[in-house]
Amino acid sequence: MGLKQNKNLKLYFSIREVAARFGLNESTLRYWEKEFDELAPRKTPGGTRYYTEQDIELIGLIHYLLKERGMTVAGARRKLKDNKETTINQMQIIEKLKTIRAELVALRDAIDRLENNEEERMEKQ
Repeated sequence: MGLKQNKNLKLYFSIREVAARFGLNESTLRYWEKEFDELAPRKTPGGTRYYTEQDIELIGLIHYLLKERGMTVAGARRKLKDNKETTINQMQIIEKLKTIRAELVALRDAIDRLENNEEERMEKQ
């Protein structure tokens, strides 16, 4: 009984794919590589970058610190060095809360639509 492998599971992602995932320019990712030593995707001899899931998780954390928390690069670098686990936990909690909020907004909108439909039905009678 061997391990089942998902053939759709990608091990490496191009810089274009990663940039699109976060809504960034490719140049931003290259800049972050220079500023954050932990971010070091594999490169071919020709310089083509290949990002792993671990790289992408780190980029997500950097994106959170810089774009959502509004930190400076130096501040984000310090935060990753001094308190990476706490920062990851905070980011995960915020992402979970955003998901819950989106679900609640969708429920509210669905209720509003139902109420509007009921009002229209009552007016027609």
